[in-house]
Amino acid sequence: MLDPNAKNFLIDLLSTPSPTGFEWRGQKKWADYTRQYADKVENDAYGTAWATLEGSGKKPRRIMLESHADEIGFMIKQINGEGFLRLDRVGGSDVATARGRRLDILGDKGVVRGIIGNTAIHIRDRENEKVPKVHELYVDVGAKNPKEVAALGLRVGHVAVYADLPEFIGDKYIVGRALDNRLGGFIIAQVMRRLKERKKRVSATVLAVNAVQEEVGGHGAKMVTHRLMPDVAICLDVTHATDTPSIDRAQHGEVKLGDGPSVTHGTCNHPKVVERLLKAADKVKVKIQHESSSRYSGTDTDEIFRVQDGVPSGLISLPLRYMHSVVEMANLKDVEQVIQTLVAFVESVEDKDEFGIKL
Repeated sequence: MLDPNAKNFLIDLLSTPSPTGFEWRGQKKWADYTRQYADKVENDAYGTAWATLEGSGKKPRRIMLESHADEIGFMIKQINGEGFLRLDRVGGSDVATARGRRLDILGDKGVVRGIIGNTAIHIRDRENEKVPKVHELYVDVGAKNPKEVAALGLRVGHVAVYADLPEFIGDKYIVGRALDNRLGGFIIAQVMRRLKERKKRVSATVLAVNAVQEEVGGHGAKMVTHRLMPDVAICLDVTHATDTPSIDRAQHGEVKLGDGPSVTHGTCNHPKVVERLLKAADKVKVKIQHESSSRYSGTDTDEIFRVQDGVPSGLISLPLRYMHSVVEMANLKDVEQVIQTLVAFVESVEDKDEFGIKL
């Protein structure tokens, strides 16, 4: 489903460590790639990047397509006398699956490989075993004392991500860490590519935004929305595919991998924007799954829609299995259908379109 150029970009983007607050490595890759399909690419002080493709309309509407660039990880919290590192979480890292995994620590002298210690099953107290707290985890970098740790270029405050890399499983699936939401950045870059390659420019101006710090509160999205103030915004994130064992669908809804993107209804999702998204999907024959939002969406949409006087916004989501793990799984068919839907949405917006409620 992906041509070699797009596939290489996706693997490179997913393989580049970009934990929350330290996203610049991945952002540079994204900006360099997207620049060839935009009139300009800019960024703010904290590293949120956006690509602009000017519309052909006389008074073009400004559409913001937004995803988030950061991934979960860990940070060195303390270095003990034996040279082991204690950790803090960066974003929603799952400590239940952390022990026995390899980390890439982004130190002053480059990447240092570490191992989150896991006591052998033979000598653990299995009867009283519980999920560890994050401060109970420790990282072994092969050092015997703090001096040897310092010689590796490591100190408190350095961040780390899991060392696992992405891979394709057959021709349908991609698996790895940071699909949440590096896949979103990939998708909006492909939307820009297809819009740029059209014979005629669309009427609307498109602002493709790859925002920082979503995993800790949507800070990048809020800053950039205040700066750009679009007429309408579509946030792209992942959502939980609930089609695996032991998930209560009555509690978490029903979303299936491979059944197309999901559109969320309620709260931050403006009814007129949602209606337009559904029409766009129908035009390109994309089947849409539906989700509800009773209080908040848990995505950057929550921050985007309430900036200044309000930005009419909608959330479209890519189904994802095993979120916040090193084996997140997505279906490439769903990826393609999100791209098609967003392109169709942009193509549908004309100068006269209004998304606000009129009473």
